[in-house]
Amino acid sequence: MDSEELAALRREYGIGTLREQDAASAPHLQFAMWLDDAIRASLPEPNAMVVSTTDPEGQPSSRSVLLKGFDETGFIFYTNLGSRKGRELAANPKCSLLFPWYTLHRQVIVIGSVTKLARSTDAEYFASRPHGSQIGAWASEQSTVLPSREALEKRAAELAEQWPEGSQVPLPEFWGGFLVRPETVEFWQGRLDRLHDRLRYRRDSQSVTGWVIERLSP
Repeated sequence: MDSEELAALRREYGIGTLREQDAASAPHLQFAMWLDDAIRASLPEPNAMVVSTTDPEGQPSSRSVLLKGFDETGFIFYTNLGSRKGRELAANPKCSLLFPWYTLHRQVIVIGSVTKLARSTDAEYFASRPHGSQIGAWASEQSTVLPSREALEKRAAELAEQWPEGSQVPLPEFWGGFLVRPETVEFWQGRLDRLHDRLRYRRDSQSVTGWVIERLSP
């Protein structure tokens, strides 16, 4: 495909609207409604989100992870703490989340600060994971260079022998969760002629709800 063909790719949006009078009073309530819509629409991985972080030099990086919880305090995900995102969040505890619900012509963008979850919370969630995922967490030195695929599989097999199915796999010290406490949450709804609806919830201690809702130009 050449540049002209790529530039000609175009899709009109127009299956929904987002008006101030229809928006929930707080972003976690609005997010819950949209997530339910994504689940009902049978979107693949409706809880998948792109997490963007920056290193100390300001170089950004992004990757997809799975949302594992949310409430009025923020959004939760888990990872290897020694991974690139884990190291970058330790150095600069701020990030952005993007939920790309293309089929619904929607996206949600979260910008906020990050705190580590309590180890008791990490342990509770880790214990709920499938055995294979627990072994995988131990086997992977995430983001480091591997000599081969076989080396990773050999390490996983050794750990599976050490902790066979049905045994308790301990929580790795290098694995845990983060809570992203939002400062802004933007809900984007595609509209005809690129006149999209963009409503942004911005944290405001003077507001009764703790948030103000602003309409952004598309």
